[in-house]
Amino acid sequence: MPLEEGDPVRRRGQQVNGEVSGTPRLEGTRDTPPRATQAPDGSGTEGWEPEPALGDKDTTPGGALQRAGQEPERCEEALMAELSELVQKVVKSSSWWERHGVDTSILACSFLLLPAGFLCLWSAQAVPFLAGVLILGVVHHTLTVKGSHLASHNALTQSKSWGKVWAVFFIEVCSAFTSEQATYNHVKIHHGYTNVIGLGDSSTWKLPFLNRYVYMFIAPLAVPILTPLVALGLLRNVERKAALRTLCCMFLGLYCHYWLLLHVSGFQSPWSALLCMLLTRSLLAHPYIHVNIFQHIGLPMFAPDRKPKRIHLMSLGVLNLPRNALLDWSFGHSLISCHVEHHLFPSLSDNMCLKIKPIVSQYLRQKKLPYNEDTYASRLRLFLRRYEELMVHAPPITELVGIQ
Repeated sequence: MPLEEGDPVRRRGQQVNGEVSGTPRLEGTRDTPPRATQAPDGSGTEGWEPEPALGDKDTTPGGALQRAGQEPERCEEALMAELSELVQKVVKSSSWWERHGVDTSILACSFLLLPAGFLCLWSAQAVPFLAGVLILGVVHHTLTVKGSHLASHNALTQSKSWGKVWAVFFIEVCSAFTSEQATYNHVKIHHGYTNVIGLGDSSTWKLPFLNRYVYMFIAPLAVPILTPLVALGLLRNVERKAALRTLCCMFLGLYCHYWLLLHVSGFQSPWSALLCMLLTRSLLAHPYIHVNIFQHIGLPMFAPDRKPKRIHLMSLGVLNLPRNALLDWSFGHSLISCHVEHHLFPSLSDNMCLKIKPIVSQYLRQKKLPYNEDTYASRLRLFLRRYEELMVHAPPITELVGIQ
């Protein structure tokens, strides 16, 4: 999907809990800027193992000067390695049920609720009919958001082969999108370059020609229509075999939904069935759009050649929202209250992200690193108040001062 290029530096600041502060200075930092580092290729975002440590000694000429410049990098790598070791202990001591079973059961329960949802729509009474809309809407978003997100990170199973199968099913059949492009844009770009201007800065979610109220409250209703249209446009970027598979899977998912509404729910008109499809598929579209912008936009943004290492990049540029029963079920913990943990360890399931949350939050605070949290209502007020600055104009680049 198109990405917007960042404008030249205009302002510098850090967004934490809805307020803008000055240039971020972490404790123990110096006033000399860090060395410019190249952007990662994104290939390491799926694993949560620590990055390789640098050598302890430098025997090349001028080694003393090189060591001085490498000290901040070594310290950051040591922090990530230490945190990864703590998380690894928790993962190894966890059962299969904790690592994969809980989230698999939630997806399975969603499938089991589908017959009840379609049968409720058959009723002519308002309460059962609305219950059917609610059931199908929640099930749809559970499969398309939670299922697709976990499948894109291969967090549903330890098998890579089965992981690809689940990715095609949840992303293409259930979500009507192309698996290759969804995985590339989310895993390689968004996770590999989180809040890096022109790459992972969430600019694909911006529609600057819309005003704040249309974007926040009306445009989300069009998500079920725009999603397959955007997917069709992206098919030119994939191989012909994959494009044909995607078209078949998209048609299968959409037609099955339509057929069930006609033959199980008893809709008499094709247009009424299509309208019900739109209603159920857009039921949670508003929080879906909101969550995607609340947790990154408005936080520090970085230039590709002036970004911090991974642990600082994720602690500065990612925000957690409070737990919410409905969104936890349909979107998953890793997209709501454990988004920081998910960006640090993206291959972990939602339940495991929730389990390591106390360890990650305690560690980051102990090391005086940011751990951004804010409420849904607070972020909504912030975006309505500063929509022009955050969603129309190019975001400011954060100036890093001696991050170690």
